[in-house]
Amino acid sequence: MPYYELSIETHFSAAHQLRGYPGDCARLHGHNWHVKLFICCTTLDDLGLGIDYKIMKSELKQALEKWDHYNLNDVKPFDTINPSSENVARLLFEEMKKRLNNDRLHVSRVEIAETCTAKVSYWAKDLAYIGD
Repeated sequence: MPYYELSIETHFSAAHQLRGYPGDCARLHGHNWHVKLFICCTTLDDLGLGIDYKIMKSELKQALEKWDHYNLNDVKPFDTINPSSENVARLLFEEMKKRLNNDRLHVSRVEIAETCTAKVSYWAKDLAYIGD
């Protein structure tokens, strides 16, 4: 079944350090984290939209407020788990699912980049449930 995938991009600034890491990243350092949010759907609304980009941007901005300009190691749950790009992507994916998933829309992927050359994507294992 064909589907639409919509995406937006934004960024936030935050420091972190990786506990137990055998290298430079064990020391406190910062990033301008780049974020891409992907949402998929199989049908459009009455206006011909999957979702209004304004809604995606607003919800993502609100979700990132708790991390923007903070030391992630001081913010739950990163006070107990490492604030790796992988964990940031997974937690943001879960948060955005709570905010945006409904019977027509599903968060399909979150991409996090610490730098322009290092990024990770986190997505739903099986998208077959979309439209079923």
